[in-house]
This record gives sequence, structure tokens and C-alpha cells, in this order.
Amino acid sequence: MGHMNVQFYVAKADEGLAALAAALGLSPRVQRDADAMLTARDLHIRFHREMRPGAAFAVIAGVLEARAEGLIVYEEMRSTISSDVVATFVTRAEWCDAETRGGLPLPVIAIAKSADHLLTLPDHARPRGLDLAPARPTPHLDDAERMGLITTFRGAVLSEHCDRKGFMTPRHHIGRVSDAIPNLIALTRGHDRSNGTIGGAALEYRLVLRMPAREGDLMIVKSGLKSVGAKTYVWAHWLFDAESGDCFATAEAVAVAMDLSTRKAIDIPPDMRVHLERLIVPDLSV
Repeated sequence: MGHMNVQFYVAKADEGLAALAAALGLSPRVQRDADAMLTARDLHIRFHREMRPGAAFAVIAGVLEARAEGLIVYEEMRSTISSDVVATFVTRAEWCDAETRGGLPLPVIAIAKSADHLLTLPDHARPRGLDLAPARPTPHLDDAERMGLITTFRGAVLSEHCDRKGFMTPRHHIGRVSDAIPNLIALTRGHDRSNGTIGGAALEYRLVLRMPAREGDLMIVKSGLKSVGAKTYVWAHWLFDAESGDCFATAEAVAVAMDLSTRKAIDIPPDMRVHLERLIVPDLSV
């Protein structure tokens, strides 16, 4: 599409979360000594502008809420030149055991230091096309098969996709969803996205991390269409352990068709709309 892939936005937000953790007294050294870490459990992302390769940007961050079970963090990616907002991130993060990823009480120092970093969620970061209600009960691969979701990706969790403890990072969860999209478009519409003048772009994402994916695990992504609007459509993606059928993560994405010459969103063509409406899966959600 000619712009930065969603996984790289998430990677930068993850770096921002690490920097904020240090400002709250949870520096890398503190995390290593405690054998614990601050990790994302639920992310809501809005993409406000395209970020082209080589563009200068900065990420700022603050705390929306601090409580014993973790933090709700706000991050904003801005253009260094114009100060325009490029993307916004709201992350529910937990302090957890680095070896098991089980939740731990947030250290008191982090709760105390959060007072100096509190902020209010700006209107432009609020959900627009997604519902941020509590996530559905964790699905199983059998549920995806029963609902007729499409297999859009199969592959292994590689070492380069994992953190120092061998757990897959949020960046690479959403990266695997991104990897699945060309297959999804090909399987549902018969289109090859490497050709043509019409592409697509994500406007909004929610990613719910449910069970740690570890190096060497086999992953399967099941995808389905949740809804279709005037210009937008919402896909859901469920990521499973191909061996056990247990769920690693669930995600939803609001997408638009985009004219690659004007770089503008376009109305869904009538024939595409008719086709998409036939693909809607009832009761599908994140």
C-alpha cells in the first residue's frame, strides 16, 4: 500500500510502553531483577494518517488509569514536522511474571509515580468503528470451524517474533493478521493485491491477547467478515494454537477500500458490497 504496515505502529507503541514503564519506576533493570514485566493485554488502535517510509515521528505517552491489576495507557504518534496525529493507542497493560505471563500486583511505586503522568483520553482517540465492550469468551478452534471462518494463515512462531523469554510480541501477533490479509482478499474476492489501482487500509484495530504464544508453536489464523458499512467493513481474526486449538488472540479491524493514486478512501463498489454482504458471519466479534 506504500505506507507503514500496522505491525510497525504497534512495535513503536511497545517501545513507548517500555519508556513509560521506566518513568514509572519499572525500568528494564527492575524488570529483570523481579523477573517480571509490563505487557499489553488489550490494545485499541486508530490510524489517523498514513505514515510513509522514512517519515519522522515521535510517540508521547501517559496514564489513563493505574490500579493494582495494571495500567491503562494512552500513546499518541505524531509527525515531527507537522505535529499532526498519525495514530493513537489505548493499551490495557499488566505487570506479570516473565516466565509464565501470569498477572501480578502492580508495584506500589508505579501506582504512585502514575500521578505525575495522568491524562484524559482525547476525543480523537475514542473508538469510532469498533465496540470496546468486554471481549467475548475465549473461543476455541472448533468454534471457528463451526462458524465457517476461513483459514487465512498457517505458520510457526519464529524466534525473531519473540521477546527475550521466547514469547511472541504484540507486534508479531498483529503482523500475522496482516500477513493473512492478502490470502483473505484472494479467498473471498479472488483478487491479487499485488496488481491494480485499488488497495485497502486499516482505520482501526482492536487486539486482545489471551494466551501466550511461544517460539515454535504452530499458529493458524481464522478470519471472517463481521459487518459492512458505506465505506468501511469490519473483519475479525482469531489466532489459534494449531496443535491444541486454544486461542492465542482475537482481533477486529475496520478497513476501507483505497484509491492508490489519490490515496483516498472510496465508497465500496456496488458489486463488491453485494459480495461482501454474503460473507457476513453472525455473532462474530473480538
